[in-house]
Amino acid sequence: MESYLTTSLTTLKAYRKSRLDLAQWVLDNPGSFPELLALCFNDSSSISYKATWILEFVCAERLALLHPHLDEFFTKLPLTKKDQALRPLAKICQMLAISYYKDKDEALINTITPMHKQQWVNCMFDWFITDQKVACKVYGMTSLVYLGTEFKWIHPELKSIILQNIHEEQPAYKARGKSVLKQIEKFEKKGL
Repeated sequence: MESYLTTSLTTLKAYRKSRLDLAQWVLDNPGSFPELLALCFNDSSSISYKATWILEFVCAERLALLHPHLDEFFTKLPLTKKDQALRPLAKICQMLAISYYKDKDEALINTITPMHKQQWVNCMFDWFITDQKVACKVYGMTSLVYLGTEFKWIHPELKSIILQNIHEEQPAYKARGKSVLKQIEKFEKKGL
């Protein structure tokens, strides 16, 4: 018998209210979070991308639910191939970067490992060199600009990629690329 979550995802429409309602159900039933995460990374499932929609909303509200599952998240992230699933996952990566580097969330700082960061960096750069939708690249830029404050080699690489591609990319890439280049410049001035 299918769980409530699986049944709900099967019939879920893309309406924002429907997605928010199911995300609220997960927040009210945090024991369902591991199942949601497993559904997100089941690329053979027709509902995996819908699960990532819900995961994004859940993480936006309570990112700490993801903390105990970072091994699974970062291990399976590069294996995800569905375009509809990658955008929400990339946005979650951006949330993690902001929470860790900007907000200095102590719980996340104590949970994330060097291996997680390596997997994260590799995945973000892979999205730049493979044929991904612009949203993955845009959210990936933000992750990398923050990760680059810790790993000094990232900023020069990211800057080079952005400058190489900015003229032929979509408006969202151009706008975020210009913003990220300014951030890199500020970090360089601060010696970060």
